[in-house]
Amino acid sequence: MLTRSHPVLASLNIPKTVEFYEEKLKFESTWKDENYGIVVRDNIAIHLWHCNNKIFPENTSCYIEVTEVDQLFEEMTKVGVVHPNGPLKNHPHGRREFAILDLDGNMIKFGQEIK
Repeated sequence: MLTRSHPVLASLNIPKTVEFYEEKLKFESTWKDENYGIVVRDNIAIHLWHCNNKIFPENTSCYIEVTEVDQLFEEMTKVGVVHPNGPLKNHPHGRREFAILDLDGNMIKFGQEIK
């Protein structure tokens, strides 16, 4: 029955966060005001809600299933968003993945199944 999931991440400044997703992560904005934003890339939409406390984004994460994880890792490395403790690697749970931090500190993991 479940078909999709759209993470909702905290943002300290919606316009600046949306700009970061557009410029660094190649997402496109489909909605943006001072309190809420939506960015989309391929089949993934990330919703952003405004907050005033950095504790929320700095303690939030989401996981995005991808294809071509190595190619995406190269892309994210070039723009300098890979998490210092999240390099691309194979994990014992059968996933090849890496992590990034967005402008506000939200961690996003990208991964794919190891075949």
